[in-house]
Amino acid sequence: MGKGMKAGKKPSVKMSRQDQMAQIQAMQNRMMQAQQEIEKMETEASAGGGAVTVKVNGQHQLVSVAIKPELCDPEAVDMLQDLIVAAANEAMRQIDELSSNEMNKVTGGMGLPF
Repeated sequence: MGKGMKAGKKPSVKMSRQDQMAQIQAMQNRMMQAQQEIEKMETEASAGGGAVTVKVNGQHQLVSVAIKPELCDPEAVDMLQDLIVAAANEAMRQIDELSSNEMNKVTGGMGLPF
């Protein structure tokens, strides 16, 4: 055992700045690939015993809403579903914008991902 080393303690390994940057770049690439895969995903959930079903994609967009016709005027179901999708997506767009503005205040507009 080397001088000053305690049993079970591993010597510290210092990485060069170039190695650190390469490691960070590799992590960023993996994160971008993961994000692209997430954006392709969709999930579906229902409430009221299946009376209302929604589908959302990995971009946090409401893709579809299905309402059982017996819950409302059968003639208005399609229009109601479309209006719900439009309103929900506009609300999500607004919260994304607010979130981005708040984060820019924190980062000083440095363009850091969050």
